[in-house]
Amino acid sequence: MQPRRWAVLIPVAALVTGALALHSQSPARAAAPQFDSRGRLMLPKDYREWIFLSSGLGMTYGAPETNRQPNFDDVFVSPPAYREFVNAGHWPEHTVFILEQRRSSARGSVNGGSVGHYQSDLIGLSAAVKDSRRSPDGSGWAYFGFGLKTDPAPALPKTAACYSCHGQNAAVENTFVQFYPTLLPVARAKGTLKPNFRKVIE
Repeated sequence: MQPRRWAVLIPVAALVTGALALHSQSPARAAAPQFDSRGRLMLPKDYREWIFLSSGLGMTYGAPETNRQPNFDDVFVSPPAYREFVNAGHWPEHTVFILEQRRSSARGSVNGGSVGHYQSDLIGLSAAVKDSRRSPDGSGWAYFGFGLKTDPAPALPKTAACYSCHGQNAAVENTFVQFYPTLLPVARAKGTLKPNFRKVIE
């Protein structure tokens, strides 16, 4: 009976060990960018469980639209990338940002005035990925637009406005750390702000 008992216990122990190892690797693996066979970025299903960096109101690439309420931009970053930035002040390869755009509303429930705004309908999703192999403009970053769909999205061409806007205006690499209040002090302390931003922000 003893050999038979061990024959049962060893496979079970191996299965448990394998499951624990897979579980311990899953968060980092899930946070890394995932691409399909055509090189299109797959939208991370759990991005709302990532690190929330900031929410901007009326932050837009073009001229503001005066005939409606400004939109909210919610920024999430993958947890491993966030931890690396806190430690070193820069973004590691395979960093993923998700930008979630939502409409703002001024009247609803207990909020009946025109001063306060709250987030409402989702109007678009986009992503920024640090991946030197997939960067169309050589900056090391690529941008993806999902719209309201969850289908895999191809990288935007280098003529898209996001490349020049981020390249010219971002405080750390191609990211708007100047708008992330928990990370701006980190960039200051680590000395990773771009030279033109040291003069403006510090």
